[in-house]
Order: sequence, then C-alpha cells, then structure tokens
Amino acid sequence: MKKRDENTWVWVLIENPNKDEKIVGQMDEQSGISFIPAFESKENGLMCVNLLAREPGKIYEPQAMLFGDLSTYAAENGFMICFLDGTGRIVEKIRM
Repeated sequence: MKKRDENTWVWVLIENPNKDEKIVGQMDEQSGISFIPAFESKENGLMCVNLLAREPGKIYEPQAMLFGDLSTYAAENGFMICFLDGTGRIVEKIRM
C-alpha cells in the first residue's frame, strides 16, 4: 500500500468530461459493493478504461484528483475506493 495524504494526486475516470461530468463508479455484482476505481498513474487509468463497465455512447477519460477530495466524495456517496493496476487488478481497497 502506498502512503497517501489528502494532498496526494490520484487518477479517476470521469464520464462525459467538460459537460455533465461525473466520477465513474463500479458495482461488484458478487459482493454488492460499490466502489470508485482509482489509479496511481494516468497510464494505468487509460489501460483500464475498456476493462470497466461503461455506458455506450459516453466518453471516459482519466483525470487527476486530490485524494482528500476523492475520499470525501466516496464517503458522502457510499463508495469504497479501489486502486487498480494497469491490468484492472485491485491492488488496494479503502473503506470509507
């Protein structure tokens, strides 16, 4: 696990950047857990875009976000944060 504080930049996927944008969340059907996929690098986010559940016709792009802001958003909206590597494997789970 990488040490992060609220001022650490992380990467998340944004749906419809620049208009009606929102942070992409996922649902693990087996466990029923809602989570936000997060990444240590933009490259890992780009490699995972096609591995995640997406809505047809929507645009997705990785954008940087402060970990503190992501944590607040996740807690307020009932999400865990899961850090993924470039293959889509979960390398860290953070419960809010």
